Amino acid sequence: MGASYTHPYTSFVAIGDSFTEGMSDGLPDGSYRGWADLLAARLAERTAGFRYANLAVRGKLIGQIADEQAAPAAAMGADLVTLVGGLNDVLRPQCDVDLVCARLAEAADLLAPSCRQLVLMRSPGRRGPVLERFRPRMEQLFGFVDELAERHGALVVDLFSAEALGDSRLWADDRLHLNAEGHRRVAEAVWQALGHAPESDWREPLPPLVRPGWAVRRTADLRFAREHLVPWIGRRLTGRSSGDGRPPKRAELLPYEPLPLPQNGSPLP
Repeated sequence: MGASYTHPYTSFVAIGDSFTEGMSDGLPDGSYRGWADLLAARLAERTAGFRYANLAVRGKLIGQIADEQAAPAAAMGADLVTLVGGLNDVLRPQCDVDLVCARLAEAADLLAPSCRQLVLMRSPGRRGPVLERFRPRMEQLFGFVDELAERHGALVVDLFSAEALGDSRLWADDRLHLNAEGHRRVAEAVWQALGHAPESDWREPLPPLVRPGWAVRRTADLRFAREHLVPWIGRRLTGRSSGDGRPPKRAELLPYEPLPLPQNGSPLP
């Protein structure tokens, strides 16, 4: 029986980028739910007056997370804090991974003393050529995450090694963010890491994939390029971010309130 049973968490603060904001687990109002909201809902069921804040903003680099989110999160004094960041950095053409690790450490050094449990993650990766191109950087970052966790007694949720989370069917059309089922599995992974009994097998493989025909794949590639890749390149060339001017998802540590159901009722696209 894990510590979370004998000493239930009464508050939870999540910080990070689009992964923690919840893209692309869409809600009816056009906002996003995501694994952190799902985890908060499950923790709130066990503890009256449970409080939750989510300071994540899409597009943020680890330096921005460290500078803009870590101190406010630490000041909240929550029982549970999750810190996930750095992947936006390592996926850029030019990246100093040592500097990324240093900024991640700054955030963790500030957060760890402020909470009862700090949770770090080895982020999931969608299988394909992009993952393979950046794998060395990702593995360097995730190796440091393990070192950082040992330093602070933090938990590490290893999503990167889970074959199921690399399956393209758990990713949105933009090929950068998990879909609703992907986020559900991440929430279950963190839930189990906190010492709770499993409610499902988050590593369970999907049924064998029936590969679509050439024409269907090319149509999907063209749509992806038009709707996602070209705008992303445009932002990189102009120094803009999808999170520019966007406030934190849930800026205050307040009693948890249930969110509406996602747009897609079925777990898989």
